[in-house]
Amino acid sequence: MAKELTFSIIKPNAIKKNVIGDIIHHFESNGLKVAACKMVRLSREKCELFYAEHRERPFFGELVNFMTSGPVVLMVLSGENAIQKNRDLMGATDPAKAAPGTIRAKYGDNVGENAVHGSDSPQSARREIALFFEPHEIVNLS
Repeated sequence: MAKELTFSIIKPNAIKKNVIGDIIHHFESNGLKVAACKMVRLSREKCELFYAEHRERPFFGELVNFMTSGPVVLMVLSGENAIQKNRDLMGATDPAKAAPGTIRAKYGDNVGENAVHGSDSPQSARREIALFFEPHEIVNLS
């Protein structure tokens, strides 16, 4: 399997729980490396652009309000099969249905406030990374 990049967000509820280091350790101890990382407060405009595919869904406004309610940690993760590995480490979207030991099972509160986001495809990863990071901000960890 080839080395690839994926995008991850540690969401405001996990930041409030002071588990940034635990989540990053979970990624790193399972073979992913942090190629870029920054803590920011998302603007409403950038958040709406990021979640544009959900604009017509009833939860869109609530999602944007939550994601702009506090700081988030944006990361580019690198590794073999990074997209799928990240998704496996996060667990199911609903923390109540996430496998024990996954990030969402440990730190998620509910479907909307599930602690982390991760890209679901190579196309999404490229789009999401480009939205938040300049190429020079991403370290080549070969």
